Amino acid sequence: MKPIRKAVFPVAGLGTRFLPATKAMPKEMLTVVDRPLIQHVVDEARQAGIEHCIFVTGRNKGVIEDHFDRQFELETTLLERGKKKEYELLMAELPAAGAASFTRQQSPLGLGHAVWCARDIVGDDPFAVVLPDVLVKAERGCLAQMIDAYNAIGRASNIIAVEEVPMERISSYGVVGIGKTHGKSFEITQMVEKPKREDAPSNLSITGRYILQPEIFGLLADQQKGAGGEIQLTDAMVRLSKTQPFYGVKFEGQSYDCGMKLGFLTANIAYALDRADIADELRAEIGKLLK
Repeated sequence: MKPIRKAVFPVAGLGTRFLPATKAMPKEMLTVVDRPLIQHVVDEARQAGIEHCIFVTGRNKGVIEDHFDRQFELETTLLERGKKKEYELLMAELPAAGAASFTRQQSPLGLGHAVWCARDIVGDDPFAVVLPDVLVKAERGCLAQMIDAYNAIGRASNIIAVEEVPMERISSYGVVGIGKTHGKSFEITQMVEKPKREDAPSNLSITGRYILQPEIFGLLADQQKGAGGEIQLTDAMVRLSKTQPFYGVKFEGQSYDCGMKLGFLTANIAYALDRADIADELRAEIGKLLK
């Protein structure tokens, strides 16, 4: 069984929910406190042991590539001004040479198509897919928990991160059916996209983290368009589940849907309240606003 060493980050979306902020800046570069969304999820991946980050980009996304490159003028200025702490922070977050790859999704044809665009870089290895829109605040990162489950299963399999959602909101999510439990994971018996409440197989929604076997690429190559006229990753996973096992991991932690304004603002508050340098003052300011 091959280890999980590569992760795909689909970052080609238009970010229309955050216009006009995302007119000229990628939504993945919006900051939660002082770190871009994309940096938060890359940190999660690296902490899980991911060695190669693959970014599927689109037009006007060059700043993401710049973010993960060296900035010699900035580095020189920081050193000249004695800002050693800031310099060391930049160096610590810089990917190793050859550890980041960028490929282009020329047309916005959906998440499944974005993942397919990474096929030549991923090759024949199992890999993770991490959606930058979703932050998971956890003591042990969500992807690390998934890799723990993958290793515990001990055979080639596909893993999906899931979490409980209120039944009154279930029709907004992809939902899984629950089978036999295996340690901290369970067999997935169904994957249903945005079911009616009465048709939902559970209250567990798919949450933007996947571990997939490379056979998914062959299915994505001829996957027909689904919901929204796009090539849906879930549709290809349903097909793959006919020949390969899928497991769900109900991760420990709190997720924030930063593709929505409320989720993004809530994430900023939650992450800021964990910061010793600003938490007390932020609580005081929140108190003033609530009055």
